[in-house]
Amino acid sequence: MAMATPMLPFFLSLLSLCIINANEVCSLEEKKMFNVQMFQKKQQHGNQGCLLPESRREKGSIVLEMKDTGHCSKKKIDWNRRLQKQLILDDLRVRSMQNRIRKLVSSKKIEASQTQIPLASGINLQTLNYIVTMGLGSMNMTVIIDTGSDLTWVQCQPCVSCYNQQGPMFKPSTSSSYQSVSCNSSTCMSLQTATGNTGACGSNTSTCSYVVNYGDGSYTNGELGVEKLSIGGVSVSDFVFGCGRNNKGLFGGVSGLMGLGRSYLSLVSQTNATFGGVFSYCLPTIEEGSSGSLVLGNESSLFKNVTPISYTRMLPNPQLTNFYILNLTGIEIGGVALQAPSFGSYGVLIDSGTVITRLPPSVYKALKAEFLKQFTGFPSAPGFSILDTCFNLTGYDEVSTPTINLHFEDNAELKVDETGTFYVVKEDASQVCLAIASLSDEYDTAIIGNYQQRNQRVIYDTKQSRVGFAGEQCSFS
Repeated sequence: MAMATPMLPFFLSLLSLCIINANEVCSLEEKKMFNVQMFQKKQQHGNQGCLLPESRREKGSIVLEMKDTGHCSKKKIDWNRRLQKQLILDDLRVRSMQNRIRKLVSSKKIEASQTQIPLASGINLQTLNYIVTMGLGSMNMTVIIDTGSDLTWVQCQPCVSCYNQQGPMFKPSTSSSYQSVSCNSSTCMSLQTATGNTGACGSNTSTCSYVVNYGDGSYTNGELGVEKLSIGGVSVSDFVFGCGRNNKGLFGGVSGLMGLGRSYLSLVSQTNATFGGVFSYCLPTIEEGSSGSLVLGNESSLFKNVTPISYTRMLPNPQLTNFYILNLTGIEIGGVALQAPSFGSYGVLIDSGTVITRLPPSVYKALKAEFLKQFTGFPSAPGFSILDTCFNLTGYDEVSTPTINLHFEDNAELKVDETGTFYVVKEDASQVCLAIASLSDEYDTAIIGNYQQRNQRVIYDTKQSRVGFAGEQCSFS
């Protein structure tokens, strides 16, 4: 692919930049090439078919192929409008999470075996989250993975009010292994911890009703059920899930959601005896044909990481036991460490369901300033939704971008892939934005979103209470 400007002069310009800034650290390793054209045109149309993520069993673990949720759309996508709506909803999700966190913290006294599943981007199902396929009873369900939620649920027939999904809904009446959860059971009572809403008894006391409200205005309600779960050839009996009878939101065409949080009702907790409370994923890009994997179980030989795994501990927090909380100790832009007093003073969430990383205003201000200092020579462009640092990269096939490295306690490091640096808004690259945003309040909880987790193997080890990071080019084969 031809460069918009000759390669040799572009390379020499990098060398001259190092000479001019002789007093600062300068290395070509602290810059990465961002392929602008890779994100153009390919994201404008859905595939003319729907290849659902696959799964397999390997070395005692389950591997689920994971894709972006857009891979099952036959419609032409108005990408600019879709992105804007997605970012608005992403912002609502973050605000709702902040409100939930404040409520949890203020309402209580503050106190000190293996499976791999194909994972895919959900862009063609009109969401920027990621999907896998699981078996429920005798049916396959395509669901969004979400480490910020606990209850796994799918749409069920008969449905009072449901969004349009691709593929048949789950029908409890036709499953010989389905059972309802009674309203006076301990499982029903555990809904308060898992969803923030208590279970309720309807006119039929043999069923436990649930309600889950998400930050973007989406919701699901129905009753709890027990069914056989099948993933990658491994069956888990008596799996508790939500049978959604009234569901609304931007879930695209998926069947529902897989909750990978830490409460009693999450898939991680319910399959602890089978997979040991360990799972990991590698999130793919939205490029056509790309896919990643969700691995259930602690089998590192299944990973394809190109850098060693570095672990950091999960911070204990009695008020936020459902979330994965880490200690962010620093950020480097192009090898330059940011100076911010908030580093290491409070925890950050890592969440697969939030798209864009949110940082405290003081940290974001420092990050933005250093990024603009190093990424020079390109015209600016208007901001887009929650993103305020944008450029006009029209005419460039590739650009050199400063590296972004997130540092955590215990010397763990997440090196943001070049595909997680920029958010391409317009097809002609006239509006390309830094894919990180600021929180509204300095004391809000920072969140590491899925956009900055691309092409990383992220390992959640609930048994040893730690999270690991390693670079990995996501692919499923």
